[in-house]
Amino acid sequence: MFNKTCIVISGPTAAGKTKLSLQLAEHFKTDIISADSRQCYRELHIGVAKPAATDLKKTKHYFINTHSIQEEMNAGRFESYALQSVAEIFEQHDIAIMAGGTGLYIKAFCKGMDDMPEVKEEVRQWIRQQYGILGLSWLQEMLQQHDPVFYSRGEMQNPQRMMRALEVKLSSGKSVLELHSLPHKQRGFSIINIGIELPRKSIYHNINKRVDDMMEEGLLEEATALYPYRHLNALQTVGYTELFDYIDGKCTLQEAVDAIKKNTRHYAKRQLTWFKKDENIHWFAPDDVKSIIDFIEERTNTKRQNAF
Repeated sequence: MFNKTCIVISGPTAAGKTKLSLQLAEHFKTDIISADSRQCYRELHIGVAKPAATDLKKTKHYFINTHSIQEEMNAGRFESYALQSVAEIFEQHDIAIMAGGTGLYIKAFCKGMDDMPEVKEEVRQWIRQQYGILGLSWLQEMLQQHDPVFYSRGEMQNPQRMMRALEVKLSSGKSVLELHSLPHKQRGFSIINIGIELPRKSIYHNINKRVDDMMEEGLLEEATALYPYRHLNALQTVGYTELFDYIDGKCTLQEAVDAIKKNTRHYAKRQLTWFKKDENIHWFAPDDVKSIIDFIEERTNTKRQNAF
C-alpha cells in the first residue's frame, strides 16, 4: 500500500479550482502542480487566468511559467513532467496537489498514456496553415474523412484537440483515441480525485465576470503583443483567437468579447462532460473546504493504516 498521495482537483473553468488548491496546499503544507495546458507558457498571463503573483510566491507551483510558446507541449510530455514533479514533492511531503481543467493532461498523469507516434513537422505545419485559412469546418471534414473514430467520439468543437488528432492520424495512420484507450499504467503513489462544480448559472456568471475583468486588466494589449505569434499552437486558445479576429478587422471589439464569453462557456460545458465520465472523481462544492479536507484525511489515514 502506498504512503504518498496526490490530490487531483478538476472541474470546469471558473469553478474555483485555483482557490481550493491554494487552501489545500496551505492546510497540508505542500506544493501544487498545475494541470492547465496554457498556464505553463511564460508569455501568456491575463488570458490564461494564472494564480496571482503573491500566491505563486507564497506556494510553490510546478508547470506555471515553465515553457515558451515556441515549445510544443502535449499530454505525453506533461505526463513525464508531472511525474518528475510529484516525485520531487514527495521527497519533502506525503501529499502533493494537482489542479487544473485540462482533462487529457490529468488523465495522462493518473492513468498514463501510450507513447505517441512522432508527428511529421511538415504535416503539423500544413494542418495549421490550412486551419488558419479554412477554419473549423475544414478540420471537421478532414477528421470525418481520415479519422472517423475521433469524428464520432472526439471534441469536435475544440480546434486544438482536432488538429492534434489529425496530425497523429496523418503521420501514423492511428487514431489518437485508440492510443488513449490502452491499459492504464500503475503509479507508485495513491491518487484522490476531487471534482468541484457549481450550478451552471453560477459558472456562466463567473465566466462573464472573469472575461470583463481580463479586458480591464489589459487582455487586448496582451493579445496585440502576441499577435505576431498567432500561428503557434499555444495561441490557438480561447481569449486570444477572438481578439486576433478583432485585430484582423473581422469583428468589433464587443463582438470579440462576447465570443470569448460564449466560447469559454462552451469549453466549461465540455470540461464538465469529460470529468463526469470519470467514476473515480468525488464531487464537492468549491466552498465546502471542510468536507473536502475531512474526506481527504479520512482516505489518507485509512490508506496509511492499511499500509502497516
